[in-house]
Amino acid sequence: MTVPRQRSGSEPALAVRGLVKRFESKVAVAGIDLDVPAGSFFGLLGPNGAGKTTTLSMAVGLLRPDAGQARILGYDVWADPTAAKAKIGVLPDGVRLFDRLTGTELLAYHGLLRGMDAEVVDRRSTELMDVLELGAGNRTLVVDYSAGMTKKIGLACAMLHAPRLLVLDEPFEAVDPVSAALIRDILHRYVAGGGTVVFSSHVMTVVERLCSHVAIMAGGAIRVHGTLDEVRGASSLEDRFVEVVGGRTATGSELSWL
Repeated sequence: MTVPRQRSGSEPALAVRGLVKRFESKVAVAGIDLDVPAGSFFGLLGPNGAGKTTTLSMAVGLLRPDAGQARILGYDVWADPTAAKAKIGVLPDGVRLFDRLTGTELLAYHGLLRGMDAEVVDRRSTELMDVLELGAGNRTLVVDYSAGMTKKIGLACAMLHAPRLLVLDEPFEAVDPVSAALIRDILHRYVAGGGTVVFSSHVMTVVERLCSHVAIMAGGAIRVHGTLDEVRGASSLEDRFVEVVGGRTATGSELSWL
């Protein structure tokens, strides 16, 4: 019989060790190690193609790594997936939903798939639809939702079972300012209540406004990580990001013909 692993109060919400993923000859993620402290608002930054989405997909069990391990609140994502996935809510990049359902029907589907009590699903769905300003009695099909509404119903599905960790891939992409402000407020309250949020982005202002901890990825590797203040130092996060990933700085002489 397997003896359950003892979990301490200081267990990271998410811990990855040696994660590797290759796609044919391309190394997308090159053996990263990272701890996300419980109760933190953690931003994973990187340019397009840095490996953010691949890393998060492996960390939550959506993509099998070629090597390495991921643990969610002490549970191994691949050795004990049922226990690990019960603790997380995920909003993947380019979320694909059963969009011929209404928002309420989609939430009911997610809740029942997780084995939740129907009355609990109904109560939480109504509250989520109301708080996220989707309209508790809205009969609009998800296929007809705007980009902001689609992000919000995806977030509602991720939060329905009251997870202790939310992993969100580009949650503010293509979202209007009003919806973005609402999502930020809800996530702040979630973290204040003891939850942990990990989200990927390449928008520095959003990360600086929200995050307590940051990691910067480039070329499939974690280049720097720590608290927000530790990572950015005396400069802005944007300047630090460009310095770390090796971005180009315009000199003013380019495109003189314009």
